[in-house]
Amino acid sequence: MEMLYAPWREEYTTDTAHGPKGQETADASQCVFCTQFKAHKDDDYMILARYTHSYIMMNKYPYNSGHLLVLPIAHKANLDELPTEARTELMELITHSTSILKKELNAHGMNVGLNLGKAAGAGMPSHLHFHVLPRWNGDTNFLPTLANTKQISTDLVKLFFQLKPHFQNLI
Repeated sequence: MEMLYAPWREEYTTDTAHGPKGQETADASQCVFCTQFKAHKDDDYMILARYTHSYIMMNKYPYNSGHLLVLPIAHKANLDELPTEARTELMELITHSTSILKKELNAHGMNVGLNLGKAAGAGMPSHLHFHVLPRWNGDTNFLPTLANTKQISTDLVKLFFQLKPHFQNLI
């Protein structure tokens, strides 16, 4: 197996000051997701829709165009801290999200993921969130590695308003 040495990533494994107390124990007042949800500025924060236990928003720092976050409203770090109804709603919203992105963006595939804990890669480990990431054949390259640059091929604001109507009244 060949390995690519990426020393610039070392800070993520050694930096204990990354975010408030490493964000592992950030409470709702320190949580970017809770703060944005409570502000009721959905268009500004790209919140596509609100539901009983969850909401869907676009990732403002996406890996690809159409990268969504599906989150519980409750500020919880682990799935077992959520009631069954909230976990069920999350899964239903993920299912709908993948269908919408495939249809509206002509995505060839989808990555769906949940990083539980900082060690697993969670940027905000105190508030769990699923990533729904559309993929296209040939959408990867070495630009991020060689130039520390990620190409996003669409305007996020325009895409937000294109997708928003499809998330209304899903469940």
